[in-house]
Amino acid sequence: FPSVRRTENFSDSQITTALATVKDYLVESSLNPDVLTGQVRRPVEQLLDPDQRGQFERSMSSPADDGLHAATGWLVRFDPAQVELADPQIRVQGTLSYAEDGAGTLEVVSDHTFTYALRPAEGPPKEDGASLFTVRRELHFRFDREDLRLHRLEVRTAHVQAGPQSCSAGAAGTLRPLLAGERADGRGPAVTDPYAPGRPAAALCGTLAPLGAPTPSGAPPQGPQDLQDPQALREFRPRP
Repeated sequence: FPSVRRTENFSDSQITTALATVKDYLVESSLNPDVLTGQVRRPVEQLLDPDQRGQFERSMSSPADDGLHAATGWLVRFDPAQVELADPQIRVQGTLSYAEDGAGTLEVVSDHTFTYALRPAEGPPKEDGASLFTVRRELHFRFDREDLRLHRLEVRTAHVQAGPQSCSAGAAGTLRPLLAGERADGRGPAVTDPYAPGRPAAALCGTLAPLGAPTPSGAPPQGPQDLQDPQALREFRPRP
């Protein structure tokens, strides 16, 4: 936690409660193995303000890359038929900050990078078959006094960068890692029509820096000279 000091309208204990609630949300939505594999979602949903639970449920049941209903904006989720955790220990680094946003509202911002060791779900485990997949989540949360009292929060925006993935991979429902030995396909992201009605797609795509390429877990990072085809990084702005 950052050092806690009361603001004009919120006490030390209220700020600590907000930070603890955000921590619980990050643990359940980014580290809980049952959430990561799509087996459960209740631990995440129960921390949300009731006004957001309908949107959350639609995002889980019918995910869409429309800036509002990407399941991967709310939580980290993989397809258990494709990948599984090779190591239950997930590396985490990041920060929390807070600020008062009006007399009755407290805002907390989290910015964390999670590194997962993954392997193919099919076939016997191989000693060198794990690879690293990185997800950076910058989330903005809002609390009113009722939220603080009931240990719940409202997700205001979610900015998620995840890779390596192919730009063409549809990842609104589940993240689609490129595992060790795999390379991004040559297709780009879905086309964008600025004249089309409706909400535009929220996903962007860029090139993942060489140090983020899918190396076996525990192997030294590859230098630029080792990569003939840099992998893809996919970026979302779900704005739940």
